This record gives sequence, C-alpha cells and structure tokens, in this order.
Amino acid sequence: MTKRVAILISGGGSNMMSLVKDMNGDHPCRPCIVISNVPDAGGLAKAASAGIATLAIDHKQFGKDRGAFEDAVHDALVAVAPDIVCLAGFMRILSPEFMAKWDGRMLNIHPSLLPKYRGLHTHQRAIDAGDEYHGCTVHEVTAELDGGPILGQARIVIAAGDTADDLAAKVLPFEHALYPKVLRRFASGKRDQVVLGV
Repeated sequence: MTKRVAILISGGGSNMMSLVKDMNGDHPCRPCIVISNVPDAGGLAKAASAGIATLAIDHKQFGKDRGAFEDAVHDALVAVAPDIVCLAGFMRILSPEFMAKWDGRMLNIHPSLLPKYRGLHTHQRAIDAGDEYHGCTVHEVTAELDGGPILGQARIVIAAGDTADDLAAKVLPFEHALYPKVLRRFASGKRDQVVLGV
C-alpha cells in the first residue's frame, strides 16, 4: 500500500523537491502535504506547482507559546494522516512531546556526519576542528536533538582552503541524493544504513 508523506520546510525546499521528484513510479510513497512555518518560504510555491497541497503555519503568530504552535502543526498533520513525516530544512526545534506523537515515523536530514556537530553551523565547525571529511546524515527523529538512529550518510573530502560556503555547496547535492534513497528504504521497512560519497 502506498504510504503518505508529509514534508515540513522553512525555506526554499530543495531537499523537499528532491524527495517529491523521487516519489513516482514504483516508489512506495507519495507526498500528501508540504507545511512551512514561514508563510513566504519559497518551497511552498514549488510544492504547489508540483500539485501538492501546502499549508503555512507561521510560528511567529504564536509568540513564545511553542506548545500552541506544535499543536497546530500536529493537528494539520493528523488531518492528512501521513504515514511518514520528513523534516527538510525545517528550522524549528520540536519538543519531545511533539516528537513522541510521531515516534518511528519522522525523518530528518542534517548537514554533518552525526554524531558530530549536532545543531547549527556544522560546516564551519568541521573546518575549525580540522576534519578530513564532512557530509550529511539522514536519521530518525527522537527526543534527543539530532540524536536518533542513523539511516544514511554521505561523506565528502574537505579540501584545503574550503570555506563553510564551499562545504555547504559540496554537501547539498549529496543531501539531494541521500534523502530520497533513505526514504524509499525506510518506507519499505529497511533500517540498514545507506552510504554515499568517499
């Protein structure tokens, strides 16, 4: 049976579109909605152009009441009954209470080789640490920030003189390749890691 996928974004939606473009033919999933916490996020227009339902839930309208914002997101998800929720550049930290409601059904992509560099500024942190390699990780979302089971990683070499912007540009195509592969396998019940890159 085809599984329904909801995608949460905050920006241009490039990872969202890589997922959407892969969900056709014999893929076990189809997108059912794209939700953004930023009303003018570029990814909403891209999703709409692809014929996918979209919804903006502006977190700023909830002030500091994160619980009310999360309730609105949860209610919107429940209304479309997704089997899997994919975070794709969704720039809000979700509470353990929210994530518990979607336990085992939520994926995220993170721009580092987890468990290294959870949180923000991952590219610069890899450079500052003198790392030889950098990359991205797709993982299950748990209550621990960027700490859920790893489902796939793509690795690149950090070249001498690379800046954080250079690394971001190098990693992005691997994000676009890795996330769809992991989603396809995850939807088929497979949890072994996908490995791309060097």
